[in-house]
Amino acid sequence: MIDHLDLLMFAFACIILILGYPVAFSLAGSAIIFAYIGDYHNVFPMQFMKAIPQRIFGTMTNEILMAVPLFVFMGTMLEKSKVAEELLENMDKVFRKVRGGLGISVSIVGALLAASTGIVGATVVTMGLLSLPTMLKKGYDPKLATGTVAAAGTLGQIIPPSIVLVLLGDVLSNAYQKSQLDMGVFSPETLSVGDLFAGALIPGLLLVCFYIAYQIIKSFIDPLSIPPVNNDEYDDQERTNILFILFPPLFLIISVLGSILTGFATPTEAASVGAIGSILLATYKTSSEKIWPIISASIFIILILSSIFLDLRINRVDVTSLNSFAIIISLILLSIFSFSIIKCLKNLFNNKILSETAYSTTKITSMVFIILIGATFFSLVFRGLGGDETIEELLLSIPGGVVGAVIAVMITMFILGFFLDFIEITFVVVPLVAPILFKMGIDPIWLGVMMAINLQTSFLTPPFGFALFYLRGVAPDTIKTIDIYKGVIPFIFIQIFMLLLLSLFPIIATWLPGIIN
Repeated sequence: MIDHLDLLMFAFACIILILGYPVAFSLAGSAIIFAYIGDYHNVFPMQFMKAIPQRIFGTMTNEILMAVPLFVFMGTMLEKSKVAEELLENMDKVFRKVRGGLGISVSIVGALLAASTGIVGATVVTMGLLSLPTMLKKGYDPKLATGTVAAAGTLGQIIPPSIVLVLLGDVLSNAYQKSQLDMGVFSPETLSVGDLFAGALIPGLLLVCFYIAYQIIKSFIDPLSIPPVNNDEYDDQERTNILFILFPPLFLIISVLGSILTGFATPTEAASVGAIGSILLATYKTSSEKIWPIISASIFIILILSSIFLDLRINRVDVTSLNSFAIIISLILLSIFSFSIIKCLKNLFNNKILSETAYSTTKITSMVFIILIGATFFSLVFRGLGGDETIEELLLSIPGGVVGAVIAVMITMFILGFFLDFIEITFVVVPLVAPILFKMGIDPIWLGVMMAINLQTSFLTPPFGFALFYLRGVAPDTIKTIDIYKGVIPFIFIQIFMLLLLSLFPIIATWLPGIIN
């Protein structure tokens, strides 16, 4: 038994988590208990624990992880300011001439909210509150309505830029470098979060297309499940207003994602732009405050910074008159920008939107980082007990070689997804298995996308799927739990089909990162 303390610790932690104890303390507590047991039996050197402070400090100063609170702030601000609600209402008007247009709108808006929020629970709850009552009122079959909402909510797993991909990208990057160093490659290749975003984009969009295709097919083979087309006419002025309302949030999300994919900005920089953009959108939506000064100042600052003829560095001896003029103009524009942001924040504070957003962002961010600290304890002790070698031996002994090892990992993560959230799986399971799979020659981008979609499928699968519990919590009492279970089954098959498609054609995930790089 002493020889298998690493596996016993893993099993003990899983049991504690399934019993419902707080994740961070379960992981850290399990690690400390087994560290003392290992030290007592002389199989774990307590000197390993001295690395904990340095690891925690490294986590707190990780620039990539700084994107987490910024992306959470962006999504929460869009939700609290009702921008997301207005987006859904107007997207429904765009598809009013299409049978099942509201369901299609839910899938599209779910993808957009996923891109801005990236937290499965938040997106499912938001979509459930916004769209489910409307779908039921318009005559949608409860099974189709709940399945559509739950599936759209889980798109936050795979549609970039999502929190899941940020955390998974950071973990896989460290695992990829570790695997190369173990193989004697001392100038290892890097894996960035932007690479994972690029790899997940096409599979994510394909999933949205498959969802929409299913709803269109459903409208033909089971017309009673979807209400008839709304033939209400609307004039050109209303059509123009709809497009004008849809443009700002779509432009914000596309700009954030585009800046990352093109390499113009890092995920953290793009997340900060998204946070500022969400403040502007919320101000525009909830108050009469004019936001054109800050938009104009931003555009001019970008133009000045992008100019190849201007050098705005002030710590130089030879500053030309043109550069001096540009520096002064930039400072003035920056002052306008800062003053306008302060005014926007003041208005949002008066409307109580800023305080609610700040509270929600702090709560979610604290949860993520405290779990990460707990996982740091767990992974350190697990490796000290020889867990790396044990996992490697288990995966290498599975019949089928690389294919068998990948299938075993995917099945394990799928089952764990019933009981654990993506954060625990990302921080605990992925660091243990990813380095071994990388040594076998698995492409890191493909593996990351497969893991994200696999967890997305797990969160949809009855009877333990997290998304189903979230939706049950906000669904009307008239909706039966069995209706939710039946409603998600077609979308689960779509997810499995996407996994098979990726398995047969890995280029779906690897093509776009290869083009960008």
